[in-house]
Amino acid sequence: MAKKKTAEPLVGEELLGKIKELGDLTKEEKAKACGYYTVTKGGVERVNLMKYMNALLDAEDIQLDGRQSKNGRGGRNASYRITVQSNGNLLIGSAYTKRMELKPGDEFEISLGRKHIHLKQLGEEDDE
Repeated sequence: MAKKKTAEPLVGEELLGKIKELGDLTKEEKAKACGYYTVTKGGVERVNLMKYMNALLDAEDIQLDGRQSKNGRGGRNASYRITVQSNGNLLIGSAYTKRMELKPGDEFEISLGRKHIHLKQLGEEDDE
């Protein structure tokens, strides 16, 4: 075990309120006071300034990359193409499942055509 887990860091309004309370402290001191640090097994405290700054941007609802996302994270755009993996599986990425608002346990019926695969969500009303 390389690092000991500290308490959950502050986010959102709690983070913004704490920062206002802390006044003139440095970024590093504020990040540590808000829970953005870990303690190594050697007892050394390491401030995670990047997570702190990202949480602060999320709390202020600031989008630096020009894209809106629900969880504040970036990532690749959906290309609507997938490749068969070496084990023969097709992996449908989270960009698609999030866009369709799918949840763990959602079921689909697979129908195969000559050169296509259709997925039909079970339990959904036919809109077409």
